[in-house]
Amino acid sequence: MSQNVTYEVVRNEEEQYSLWEADRELPPGWSHEGTRGTREECVAHIDRVWTDIRPRSVRERQQAAARASQA
Repeated sequence: MSQNVTYEVVRNEEEQYSLWEADRELPPGWSHEGTRGTREECVAHIDRVWTDIRPRSVRERQQAAARASQA
């Protein structure tokens, strides 16, 4: 792995994060999150922002179930 590789933080529709080499085309369903840098910088950013690793659809179902049980 080269030290000169620039990475980007990418996110999918389920709000899951990943690293992607900046010069590669993104696969379908993924978009640029806005952070770019070394692998270590991008991993540190993901560690800061991705605090709940459940997919968005799972979080929403669980939140809806919790609200329904309180009603």
